[in-house]
Amino acid sequence: MGKTVLTCRKGKASIYTVHGHKRVGPAKLRRLDYAERNGFMRGTIKDIIHDPGRGAPLAQVEFRNPYKYKRVKELFVAAEGMFTGQSVYCGQKAQLSIGNVLPLGHIPEGCIVCNVEAKVGDRGTMARASGDYCIIISHNVETGRTRLKLPSGQKKSVPSSCRAMVGIVAGGGRIEKPVLKAGNSFFRFRAKRNCWPKVRGVARNPVEHPHGGGN
Repeated sequence: MGKTVLTCRKGKASIYTVHGHKRVGPAKLRRLDYAERNGFMRGTIKDIIHDPGRGAPLAQVEFRNPYKYKRVKELFVAAEGMFTGQSVYCGQKAQLSIGNVLPLGHIPEGCIVCNVEAKVGDRGTMARASGDYCIIISHNVETGRTRLKLPSGQKKSVPSSCRAMVGIVAGGGRIEKPVLKAGNSFFRFRAKRNCWPKVRGVARNPVEHPHGGGN
């Protein structure tokens, strides 16, 4: 019969455990509401924090609740150049400056954006890793769609009413520093998930992997 393949064994156990409980929280744009569709909302950056397992820092932005007397804190993926105490504007009538969130149709061509929505109201799914950005190639007014160049180099067309944050994601150049020793890899993947060290299939025994065995 042989052994169970390693990937099958990765379940809830002593070492194969979820590392997500250390995370700060889900980083998303504001929920799309009337204020953003027709005007803008002003928020203040209260703190810029590190999220374990994520290369990019997060910004804690405090907004006023448009319907109740209270304040709401949101977690954004921080753009390069953000600072605590900065005012961030989200909405159709926001100005074009770093950290502001606007619909793609209101951002000029050639502008660099991050935290881009793929569908209207999904609160940001593209270009969120450290140092990543999208470039706006063109707007098609007739179809109401915008063409983007993604970090991978691929071109994608999304609705012009999708929102994006102006600027590039902070924490760039992270992978330019050499790893140098195994200990650095150990701590890097300990925060993410148990996927390190990786043993090649060829280096295993025939019972453990289809590639195993040989001499």
